[in-house]
Amino acid sequence: MDSYQTMDSDADGGSKNYPLTLPRAVRGLACLVVYLLTAFIFLIYLGTAAAVLLRLFSIHYSRKVTSFLFGLWLALWPFLFEKINKTKVIFSGETVPERERILLIANHKTEVDWMYLWDLALRKGCIGGIKYVLKSSLMKLPVFGWGFHVLEFISVERRWEVDETMMQKMLSTFTNPLDPLWLAVFPEGTDFTEQKCIRSQKFAAENGLPTLKNLLLPKTRGFHACLEILRGSLDAAYKNRCPTFLDNVFGIEPSEVHVHVRRIPLDDIPASQSECNAWLLRTFELKDQLLSDFITQGHFENQGTEGELSTIKCLVNCTLVLAITCVFTYLTFFSSVWFKIYIGLASAYLASATTFNFHPSPILEYVKLLSSRKKLI
Repeated sequence: MDSYQTMDSDADGGSKNYPLTLPRAVRGLACLVVYLLTAFIFLIYLGTAAAVLLRLFSIHYSRKVTSFLFGLWLALWPFLFEKINKTKVIFSGETVPERERILLIANHKTEVDWMYLWDLALRKGCIGGIKYVLKSSLMKLPVFGWGFHVLEFISVERRWEVDETMMQKMLSTFTNPLDPLWLAVFPEGTDFTEQKCIRSQKFAAENGLPTLKNLLLPKTRGFHACLEILRGSLDAAYKNRCPTFLDNVFGIEPSEVHVHVRRIPLDDIPASQSECNAWLLRTFELKDQLLSDFITQGHFENQGTEGELSTIKCLVNCTLVLAITCVFTYLTFFSSVWFKIYIGLASAYLASATTFNFHPSPILEYVKLLSSRKKLI
């Protein structure tokens, strides 16, 4: 996904950012409280049961149930963006087939561009299966870090000698073609800033690499490690300035998000490391030119490939999530003490499992492992 901002208001027919009024601030804070509370309830009561207890019997069915449950919660965000904040999401390029396992090659223009992948994933029935390769420090976020762990995001230190083993271990568990999967990779490794762009251009000039104006040079090792499950790529751009997380919460920015889709069959990507590296650099050159064209024209070609979200479906989903949250919140405060004990135990487990990156294996695998050890003895 390519991201870009333009400060020239003529590019989108005038500045469209919204002022932070008191009603907008109150609405944003209310949404943030609701999102945190629903996230906590879903993680503690439903996430623990699906991603831990059910996983003791089947990794596949654990992922299916986890994907469904957290798909309900993640769908709240596109509802916020498109229906509450009135952000216009415009898709162009090719159409992504529904329920396909894909690798998303995305650039990293802002701190929140990864959130707009949910808008496309929701339309394709894959929002619960989306996963990210992200820096390990994000796993320390309260509540959300637990969610990243339950959803099996791949955390990296951005040092290949450390990350290679962990990535190989995690990716090897995603090879079942029946498991839902949209794996998002940001080859640049960090979000775009003018200072980082200057350093990237200097490095490119010193090493005979392409000089990019709108992107950072991609890091190729992590991308190559993910190739076994590659199915497609996204290109996207933002009008007006780059939004922040709080801009999204309060509905200040962005007024429009443009997403350009290009689907790349796995067979079109070279298998060898060196050829794959060269292919990725060429792809980012094309992305860079695509963004330059967007700045000039104010739009991508072939717009309108995806329809709008159904307001009724969004409201039904939101009502269901709130109802589940209300029921378990009531049981927590006004029912048996065992619910409070369960919350304490589940929180302790999630905190430790996230810290040590632990995922339980099915009991049958433990039995097979013990049997094989006894045979060796």
